[in-house]
Amino acid sequence: MAAPEVRVVTVRPRTVLTVLGLAVLVGLGLVLVYLAWRVLTWILIAAVLAAALNPAVEAIERRGLGRGAAASIVFATALLVVSAIGYLVIPPVVTQVTDFVNAVPGFIDDLTAGRGPFGWLQERYQIVDRVREAIREQGVGGILGLGGPVLDVVRSVVTAVVGVITVIFLTYFMLLEGPRTIDRLLGLLPEATRPRWERVGWGIYRTISGYVTGNLLISVIAGVLATILLFAVGSEYAIALGVLVAVLDLVPLAGATIAAIVVTTVVFIETDWIRALVVVAFFVAYQQFENHVLQPLVYGRTVELSPLVVLCAVLIGAQLAGIFGALFAIPIAGSVIAVVREVLAYRRETAGERA
Repeated sequence: MAAPEVRVVTVRPRTVLTVLGLAVLVGLGLVLVYLAWRVLTWILIAAVLAAALNPAVEAIERRGLGRGAAASIVFATALLVVSAIGYLVIPPVVTQVTDFVNAVPGFIDDLTAGRGPFGWLQERYQIVDRVREAIREQGVGGILGLGGPVLDVVRSVVTAVVGVITVIFLTYFMLLEGPRTIDRLLGLLPEATRPRWERVGWGIYRTISGYVTGNLLISVIAGVLATILLFAVGSEYAIALGVLVAVLDLVPLAGATIAAIVVTTVVFIETDWIRALVVVAFFVAYQQFENHVLQPLVYGRTVELSPLVVLCAVLIGAQLAGIFGALFAIPIAGSVIAVVREVLAYRRETAGERA
């Protein structure tokens, strides 16, 4: 039997150096992303907001105004709307949250004495005694996970304020200079490949713009309907809980469920089980309406993702980056699909030309 032929593959030193150089560049890029993650997050948020506001800017431009004037009008209008909503909503939210915090000792007294809707927890499981024992052993900070120094909290607040201001300015400049910058980047590409990149960019822009606009609209609807219901059942914290519903509803799939649990618990504590049951029925009915009517209009027509892809994207995003990852998982998944769709179309065109 003849011995198998030995094949010798020769690799040039230049190829080895090229591979090593690419590996080093990729590693440096990952390190840079890790070190600048906060700033990159701000840039991503500003880009998403600019994509959501850009259709309004283009609509004003079509009426004869220049890009600068149109961007300034839309940006100023958006700031005024957000400020007006904050002026109307924040004071009652602060008042109601303060009232709820002041009412917590009364709830705890009822629980300690075995009264109220959760009195059975003390009677059957001695939950108050267990919490007191845990506080003696670990302290309040250990129980709540707040054992870090106060300086970290102050630093986080300052960082959040700086981040909000930075995102505001980045959004304005992206509205002002975004199309011009994109045109310059496309101008650097070869003439033959430029149409493909333009289609990819348009698909990504449509995905992000449609998702952000639709998701904000769905969240506002959820918050308004929840607030109306809470006023109807006599909750003293209707506005605060309605705002909480609107914020949590921004998180796809899981946000509405978390909001339902929190709101139902608060209503159950402050009123009775019948009104809490009404709240549960509302959230169940609204969740079906949102899942089968509102979300398909947003994710089906603008993002063009199936429910399975949406669920997988949200789970992966939440695992990688928490709430932020869950919020931006769907537009990122839609953008990736837009790129893959264009790559497949290019391969089909190339195969057709070869045939």
